[in-house]
Amino acid sequence: MHVPDGFINAPVSAVTGVVAAGAVAVSLKGARRELNERTAPLAGLVAAFIFAVQMLNFPVAAGTSGHLLGGALAAILVGPYTGVLCISVVLLMQGILFADGGLTALGVNILDMGIVTTVVAYALFRGLVGVLPRTRRSMTAASFVAALVSVPAAAAAFTLVYWIGGTTDIPIGKVFTAMVGVHVLIGLGEAAITALTVGAVIAVRPDLVHGARGLTAPLKLRVDGELVDAPAPAREPAPARRSTRGLWATGLVTALVLAGFVSFYASANPDGLEKVATDQGIDKEAKDHAAKDSPLADYGVKDVSNARMSGGLAGVIGVGATLVVGSGAFYVVSRRRRTNDEPGATTRTDEKV
Repeated sequence: MHVPDGFINAPVSAVTGVVAAGAVAVSLKGARRELNERTAPLAGLVAAFIFAVQMLNFPVAAGTSGHLLGGALAAILVGPYTGVLCISVVLLMQGILFADGGLTALGVNILDMGIVTTVVAYALFRGLVGVLPRTRRSMTAASFVAALVSVPAAAAAFTLVYWIGGTTDIPIGKVFTAMVGVHVLIGLGEAAITALTVGAVIAVRPDLVHGARGLTAPLKLRVDGELVDAPAPAREPAPARRSTRGLWATGLVTALVLAGFVSFYASANPDGLEKVATDQGIDKEAKDHAAKDSPLADYGVKDVSNARMSGGLAGVIGVGATLVVGSGAFYVVSRRRRTNDEPGATTRTDEKV
């Protein structure tokens, strides 16, 4: 759902840019409460993993494909504020290095794919886990539903922006029906990927999943027909903190394999927005990307004639660049938290890690 330059007029693009910048600023502040020295590198890995999986377009209908948006996955794994930052980093790297998503439309893309998906998915996820048993299976089911709903929500958000500032005169009802219809199908793929990933991480390291905090419910005893909290066990020495290196290494290798090898077999059909834009005439005013001459444009390495090698190298470079930029940014944010937590600091955080 990467919106190119020319779909939305300049004034509305500028407004969405301001909104996106404000949301990123708020997220930077909120991410200080979500990140620490253990989770900051994992947040960078989440961004790199989402970049890799977004290269894997899957078929959803005749002549149409879809790909992961990632807002739900990022929000559940590392928190909603950090999730917005993860998607923003991915979109920035895609726009600058790979000419994917217009630079003037960066605000629109962050709004649709970063803010809307993250907010909708995390709000729904928290609502569901609040009423479901706090088990791994419930968390996985909640992540499936949250991811499924977040994709057509993003499509509806694009339709609203297009209604306000679209550069072509197309009946908005037709745009809404086409966009939401195809993105419901894409949402099923998003939901499956999100649920599988969240379930896998919870299975091995639930302590590192933001949305799984408090996964184990307190023990209940039945006394005189009523359920009451069991007495707290005697305090035991805190266990040694487990290393995150194994999970980090596994995630990085997975991302590199997906981007460097599996991406070659992704569907070549246009994604949901591209297909709707062509069918409905939204793309009549589309403009060439400012980075169209980038050596990595269109996810290939310039002057590498072998398509498999060109795409694989581009994917590996993209994963590496996203990992470095994302990890660096999240490390700085986590350092700001630790600085504020030092004695005498004026800013206070109450988040329990």
